[in-house]
Amino acid sequence: MTRPKRLIDRNAPGAGVMSRAEAEALVAKLTKLSKADELTINLNAGTTGDIRFANNQLSTSGLVENAQLSVQSAFGPKHASVTTDDFSDEALARAVAESERLAKLAPDDPEAMPPLTAQQYVNVDAWFDSTANLTPEDRAKAALTALGPARAANDLKAAGFLITRMSVSVVANNTGVFGYYPSTDANYTLTMRTADGAGSGWAAADEHDWSKVDFDAVAKRAIEKARGSRAAVAIEPGRYTVILEPQAVGDLVQLLGSYIDARRADEGRSPFVKTGGGNKIGEKVMDQRVTIVSDPQDPQLLAQPFDGGGLPLGRQVWVENGLLKQLAYSRFWAKKMGKTPTGNPGSIKMMGGSATLDDMVKGTDRGILLTRLWYLREVDPRTALYTGLTRDGTFLIENGKVTRPIRNFRFNESPLFMLNNLEALGPSERLAGTERGGDVAMPAIKVKDFNFTSLSDAV
Repeated sequence: MTRPKRLIDRNAPGAGVMSRAEAEALVAKLTKLSKADELTINLNAGTTGDIRFANNQLSTSGLVENAQLSVQSAFGPKHASVTTDDFSDEALARAVAESERLAKLAPDDPEAMPPLTAQQYVNVDAWFDSTANLTPEDRAKAALTALGPARAANDLKAAGFLITRMSVSVVANNTGVFGYYPSTDANYTLTMRTADGAGSGWAAADEHDWSKVDFDAVAKRAIEKARGSRAAVAIEPGRYTVILEPQAVGDLVQLLGSYIDARRADEGRSPFVKTGGGNKIGEKVMDQRVTIVSDPQDPQLLAQPFDGGGLPLGRQVWVENGLLKQLAYSRFWAKKMGKTPTGNPGSIKMMGGSATLDDMVKGTDRGILLTRLWYLREVDPRTALYTGLTRDGTFLIENGKVTRPIRNFRFNESPLFMLNNLEALGPSERLAGTERGGDVAMPAIKVKDFNFTSLSDAV
């Protein structure tokens, strides 16, 4: 694969990542090749380094450079796209020509919109040299913060995956849109198992800035969970007061991002459908302490400031003090309903409170502490009801203390039900490892009447 020669300038942050100048040159080249009414370009490129370990041994170390270009051509309401990872002049010309050929054959799109003109995007500085300049040796040393204690112990087996990224996202068209977002990210997930297989602990971290990741703390947390979860006992399923650590909150609450689409609500396919028609904007949908936002410039998020269509993404408040403040409008649905399009955000944050996890435990006579959730699947889209399993550290709370590990549960619960049963709220933390991914920050919470339906044999 032939890529443009890399330019050395202040906007070219790291080796293997396309600079802004290169991206602009590529867009200009594609625009010159195009004969379509509208040309839309999406580019994702970057370098990924990783290290994986299991059974207390390093297993793989890798470095991958990747780039993917999508070219969409439109003639009036007809459009089609072609994707390529070949950046040679011949391949670029072929991709543009093929997208135009397919567009002319495509049926008219009844929801086609005119092209966007130039947009203004907020500045998001998500690039950190501490991450961009990492070496394989740096990643290996980080892995040893878990492997070292596990090897020194007689009762632990460590497995983890550490991946670091330097990436660039670009959106552009032939009518003035150009967005360029360079970012770095370090994502680390660690599972500690006891040698007898009876205990499992999990911990993780995700930061744009490598220097903010406390690898020793991640290892310590996973080890404590693993050793503390041995000899788990069964208790009856049912409705319990539950304390969810931030990761468990994110696993469930992040799923609300699937339901904030205004069209879905207006057409009756959402928990935000209003009785008699329309949506619930302006109505109370959660506890008054709950505020949920998307904000690319939030220091805990630092997310992409534009969506794939080129719409700007700024701070958006979805729920404020328990009230549904807004829903997400596509350009088509916004025009139809007389609203302003919002874009499709890639970040979500639930604002936190001041209660510590210890405070929540001390104030609980009988309840359950959850580390994280997994294998979540939708049960009822009208209520955002999901089923899933607890995992890697589930504990009984009695008289204000964590007393013993308990067997894992299957649950049926909706984030909407849960956030209407809120009792306490901790500070928000940036998360790693959610099923949907993205930039996510959530607090620990305490809720009542969390619905556990059956026991699970998994640890």
